[in-house]
Amino acid sequence: MAEGSNKSIIRRQLRDVLAAMPAEHRHRKSVAACDLIASSPEFHQAWVIMLFLSTAEEVDTAPLALRAWQSGKTVVVPKVSWDQRRILPVEIASLQAGLTVNGTGVREPVAGKPVPVEYIDLVIVPGLGFTEKGHRIGRGMGFYDRFLAQSDFLGLSCGLCFQEQIVPELPVLDHDMPLSMLVSDHGIRRFSTSCIRQS
Repeated sequence: MAEGSNKSIIRRQLRDVLAAMPAEHRHRKSVAACDLIASSPEFHQAWVIMLFLSTAEEVDTAPLALRAWQSGKTVVVPKVSWDQRRILPVEIASLQAGLTVNGTGVREPVAGKPVPVEYIDLVIVPGLGFTEKGHRIGRGMGFYDRFLAQSDFLGLSCGLCFQEQIVPELPVLDHDMPLSMLVSDHGIRRFSTSCIRQS
């Protein structure tokens, strides 16, 4: 119970930090963070990249999608299956057409065939907060932890955030999945020596 209440307090504090960030500041930091990922060897080696479709207060992933398409990569994004309590990776070819807003206020594809998890080389993971050791706190529904825990997922997981979202420590539970790397507008941190498999 105490663990859950601690997480609730942390989430509220991190939401306040994001809400207080001026839009111009957020845009500049988003561009810097996306440039760092797009210049990384992990991004260059990945052929299928799973991105999240950002809310107004998150790092804007649109530049990453555009860079991926320009490089001939496949872009997939999460579609929530509420019945199965999980996210399905669905390919998109546009940031405008064929999208809707789900019950949590997040954009997702209206339709589309899920891409097999084992084909995904790199997953860009959202979160409210992250630590310098690769742990994260999400919005409390566990979708990404369940996704990254699948035995079929063989790629790398990369947290994406503003520097203000990096905190000294977070409560970590057994089912919380650590990340392979973390990118903010200040730099890249790598936590795993595993390499992307060669396609």
